[in-house]
Amino acid sequence: MADRPEVVTAPTPVAAVDLLGLASSMGTAWLRLPFRRPWRGPGSIVRNVGVSMTRETVRSFLGYAMSLPVDEFRSIEKTLDTVAATVLPPWVAAEHVTVHRDTIAGVPGLSFRPRHVTAGVRMLYLHGGGYIGTSPSMYSLFAARMARAARCEIFVADYRLAPEFPYPAALDDALAMLSALQEAAGPDGHVFVGGDSGGGGLAATVSYTCGIRSLPKPTGVLLFSPEVSLVLDEPSVTENAPYDVLPWNIPTNAYLHGIDPNDVAVSAADVTQWPPTFIAFGSDEIFRDPIRHLVERLERAGVDLTAHESPGMFHVFPLLVPWTASSRATYARAGAYVTRIVGAQAASSREANAV
Repeated sequence: MADRPEVVTAPTPVAAVDLLGLASSMGTAWLRLPFRRPWRGPGSIVRNVGVSMTRETVRSFLGYAMSLPVDEFRSIEKTLDTVAATVLPPWVAAEHVTVHRDTIAGVPGLSFRPRHVTAGVRMLYLHGGGYIGTSPSMYSLFAARMARAARCEIFVADYRLAPEFPYPAALDDALAMLSALQEAAGPDGHVFVGGDSGGGGLAATVSYTCGIRSLPKPTGVLLFSPEVSLVLDEPSVTENAPYDVLPWNIPTNAYLHGIDPNDVAVSAADVTQWPPTFIAFGSDEIFRDPIRHLVERLERAGVDLTAHESPGMFHVFPLLVPWTASSRATYARAGAYVTRIVGAQAASSREANAV
């Protein structure tokens, strides 16, 4: 995102000062960590300390980064993107996944291809970041593990973000990429859409929009801790604030840009025409209650649904703590879901052709 010509970044000296401020903020978070008794929790001491350190680190980073002006925020993002692009490739290779830069429907991104691929299956992945931040490179390890679990090539899109590009810019990008992938796959292909956090909310908007516009639907949708309510008025927003990685003051105005947060297009209120859906989330995240309500609506609508709430886990835990048992189980469940949906639709197609 920060590489786009329309996006302004801060001068190098200012960005350097911001990085020092970020380091100071995270250092303070680590200094107070022992006083939070990080060894307590449902698992081993090592696991509990690792989860607690991740929570403090991410919360400190998000709180600091979102306090910056937009150009300085983009400079921090660009630096982290460069670090991720340098550090993560060996870990991706260790997953037996190859990665290359790609462009689909004019949107740049990274394609992750595992050693073992199911023919005709691809996934468009919309990264998280609250509709305002992060990049495909930062998702490299997550995408590699998901590609291997689902046995399909995954394109992580560098779609347009707010505030430079508010709603519906990201939706327009997503719909264009989905259409291009579906056209390339042909009638026998299978194209999934996945997303986490803000990207999960965007994937939900894609599902709704395909239905109301009578567009070809994705084969299925995978949502990880989706940000499906932008009103943020559920009890879990305050109840889980001490346990989640997200700061208590989640910004949404930059993305909505005047759109009512209750608008059906961005609130996942109408799920009647959704494709088969997979949802994974944690019991300790502030979005827990809106996601639970989404699960209830999908069940009432009769949508083919696979949903799992992981006890004691925070927002997008498969991305942030991939080494935990809960994360490994989530990868396995997501892979099994993709395999099941592809198999069911292939069988249905064979039966239709036989008639």
